[in-house]
Amino acid sequence: MSRILLVEDDPWYAAQQIRILSSAQYEVAHASDAQSAMDAIDIQRPDALLLDILLAYNTAFALLHELRSHKETRRIPIIICSTQADMFERDTLATYGVLEILDKTTMDPSDSVKVLRRIGV
Repeated sequence: MSRILLVEDDPWYAAQQIRILSSAQYEVAHASDAQSAMDAIDIQRPDALLLDILLAYNTAFALLHELRSHKETRRIPIIICSTQADMFERDTLATYGVLEILDKTTMDPSDSVKVLRRIGV
């Protein structure tokens, strides 16, 4: 069973994604901020991250920098889920290991599962 770390500060959206991912046979851990995400990654390395880029204090970019600065975490695939997906350049985020950017305002809730499967997780 693949492990997914969902980094999301909206409790309702997090609960919805946890339910969908669990139903798709993923083991899901949840963190609501970058520090909690790094702690979770240190305990049990996930197979992929679903990351809300607009976390409090803009800590998602700090998390991306931190992940890429360590050999053990730099290859973790990252999928961004954001209400402002169109604000971010795919090429820029790709340097951080971001493989896909999903727009929360237009995506089907199960799109996260479709992307995970497409990238082999």
